[in-house]
Amino acid sequence: MSKRLDPRNWASWRPFGLGLRKPNNYLELWKAFKSVKGNRRYAWRILNQGTCDGCALGTQGMRDWTMDEIHLCNIRLRLLPLNTMPALDVSLLGDVSALAGRRSAELRELGRLPYPMLRRAGEPGFTRVSWDEALRVAAEGLRGKRSGTYLTSRGVPNENYYAAQKAVRALGSNNVDNAARICHSPSTVALKETIGAAATTCSYTDWIGSDLIVFVGSNPSNNQPVAMKYLYHAKKAGTRIAMVNTYREPGMERYWVPSNAESALFGTKITDEFFGVNVGGDIGFLNGVLKHLVENGWVDKEFVDRRTTGFEDACRAVAAQSWEELEALSGASRDDMLRLARLLGEARSAVLVWSMGITQHAYGEDNVRAIVNLALARGFLGRDKCGLMPIRGHSGVQGGAEMGAYATGLPGGLPVTPENAARFTELWGFEVPDSPGLTATDMIDAAHRGELDALISSGGNFLEVLPDPAYCREALERLPLRVHVDIVLSSQMLVPGAGDVLLLPAQTRYEMVGGVTETSTERRIIFSPEVEGPRVGEAWPEWKIFTELASRVRPEVADRVRFTGTPQIRDEIERAVPFYAGIAGLARFGDNVQYGGRHLFADGRFQTPDGRGRFSAVTLPALERPDGTFMVATRRGKQFNSIVHERRDGFNGATREAVLMSAYDADRLGLPDGARVELRSGERTYEGRVLRAPLQPGNLQIHWPEGNVLLDESRRSPQARIPDYNALVTVRAL
Repeated sequence: MSKRLDPRNWASWRPFGLGLRKPNNYLELWKAFKSVKGNRRYAWRILNQGTCDGCALGTQGMRDWTMDEIHLCNIRLRLLPLNTMPALDVSLLGDVSALAGRRSAELRELGRLPYPMLRRAGEPGFTRVSWDEALRVAAEGLRGKRSGTYLTSRGVPNENYYAAQKAVRALGSNNVDNAARICHSPSTVALKETIGAAATTCSYTDWIGSDLIVFVGSNPSNNQPVAMKYLYHAKKAGTRIAMVNTYREPGMERYWVPSNAESALFGTKITDEFFGVNVGGDIGFLNGVLKHLVENGWVDKEFVDRRTTGFEDACRAVAAQSWEELEALSGASRDDMLRLARLLGEARSAVLVWSMGITQHAYGEDNVRAIVNLALARGFLGRDKCGLMPIRGHSGVQGGAEMGAYATGLPGGLPVTPENAARFTELWGFEVPDSPGLTATDMIDAAHRGELDALISSGGNFLEVLPDPAYCREALERLPLRVHVDIVLSSQMLVPGAGDVLLLPAQTRYEMVGGVTETSTERRIIFSPEVEGPRVGEAWPEWKIFTELASRVRPEVADRVRFTGTPQIRDEIERAVPFYAGIAGLARFGDNVQYGGRHLFADGRFQTPDGRGRFSAVTLPALERPDGTFMVATRRGKQFNSIVHERRDGFNGATREAVLMSAYDADRLGLPDGARVELRSGERTYEGRVLRAPLQPGNLQIHWPEGNVLLDESRRSPQARIPDYNALVTVRAL
């Protein structure tokens, strides 16, 4: 990597970008230092000895396997208090009416959950109980009942996911799901179908020196800040960066990498080419790019003929789509599509990266298929500096699905079929159900209809992550039993239930004896050791909570469900998931193994039945936007998942109530910055304040989770069942 200064990539000649709008990364360091007062030595050990529990880039302490530099992002710093704070005063839970209406941040700041707590129907709050009593109550409410289990990805390691899904299946159900359902489940569906593997095909090192990186509906400056250092080095190596998005994200225009002297001082220009598209217009744009590749002969014909199928069908599909249709849907011009097609056609190597802007649609699977088509057409798979990357926002989400914590998948990502269920029946020694279970959204639907008796929620907060919070609240209220497993309080725990509500205190990954592992975006399985430090109350590791619960419900299978510790779980994972070979040997800081190697398909074969990549004939979604309406998308600000860290986003100055609107639309409607407006979608409304931003006209953005009140809970993609986090709205000045 070049260490020479390169003014061509500088964002500004102002030292440290003084006077420019951007996050103050050094202030973030100071805030992090203050936030762990009393536990700073422990926090320092977590940073230096632990695997990051933030995004899924993956680290060993403050280093990784992409570059030989120290790095530390604001997300990880902001998560430190959760891992180091003392216990809350449980007397505060005696009457939770005093906590009603508090923001999630305020609830978290009360401290860690130290003991099992129980609230009976009609009681004002929670009472401390023993683990034995808590497990007895939970077992009585689960035995012979209809139940569902949801696990979030906040720092949850592979061992917890694996043990939890095994315990749920020991209870006789496949009703187990995790946060992958509401982020990358369309990627899982489409990638398995087209290339046979539901994971990124390359490594982060492939970014640096690639001819081209294309980000589609992805904003790593907010969600994976360490990745911006990779992009700094990529720019130094001559890589061009293109962005396909509705909003010209300021952090992707220019970024100041705090741990790099040149970038910290002068900033770095990131995006070379921007392509604006409508919310929901990605397929129109991407199909137009494929159409240009075909018409101009920019297809890698040797790769297509030798390693793929379905190319002619894909060609016929885009040939039948007129440029007028593609332009109307995408909001981009035919020339814009040609511009990206030429970039791809001239590139010898490219990495295509996408995230929630692509997946969280009612047709998210087709969005991903359209991206895969471009990679297959140019042969950008199985070799250096090339690949498909569904970048992950949370450290546990890749491993969660691969461990089988998925209603539609068993360990190893195997679909739930009689044949695969029989394999695990033999491995585990108890009957495994052979039909798919309820997804996360299906569980809430069932609870709302009164067709679910119990819900176990490990982390997460349905009131904040799913569309229509009022609908979710009603569903939670109707459950005879709720079991919340977490490290801190959340607002969904305070919702009164039709029966018992249990709070069970969990350990963080850094507290678990025997250490744990996570799987990063680049398929790297990384060991995270137990870190010496204070321990909170009677918190248990989640793998133990779930296996003990299953043992209480079904004592006859207890000996086949319980584990002696995380090393034994890793031994079983290696037997259950063959491509995780090597996980059983991970035992020390820095130990890791990257399954599949640097590139998947380097041997020339895809993991499909015939060994060929599959093109898809992607049809255009039927999207209509009547005159006077806007498409609104939900965006992330200064936050991690639904954990909001600041009211104001340092990149664009947007507060949480901001309604981002193009200057063209704001002028047309006579709305100055700060004007109060109401967005309406049917009977759903949201009030906010206008903030002019570089958006495509006809499109709006509001923050998630605040904007979830506008979303229709019934709109989901057909295969992945991911909620649609977008809505058609009208705007009215208040």
